[in-house]
Amino acid sequence: MADCVFCRIASHEIPSRILHEDGELVAFEDVSPQAPVHFLVIPKEHIPTVRDVPESKSGLLARMLEVGVAIAREKSLEQKGYRFVINYGKDGGQLVQHVHLHVLGGRALDWPPG
Repeated sequence: MADCVFCRIASHEIPSRILHEDGELVAFEDVSPQAPVHFLVIPKEHIPTVRDVPESKSGLLARMLEVGVAIAREKSLEQKGYRFVINYGKDGGQLVQHVHLHVLGGRALDWPPG
């Protein structure tokens, strides 16, 4: 989708610090980090929200988590922990209409979030 910032990152139209890329996913550093480690994992295919992931692609969400775990391990977050977040809708804090997984770590994270 031409006007989607995440689609443009996935297609390398917008430069980003890519941490992982394969046939269906891209992971990259968040440009406005909310923790010392903050990266996103997205599908290359434009899927607006977690609700829009078709049942035939439900494995995509599991793969997003697997990539998040692998990168968290590379960044030495396993010992102290990290957080996965998938926002949905305006009140849920979804700012970009392209399903994405936030992975945050490197400091103690409050609960509930602000």
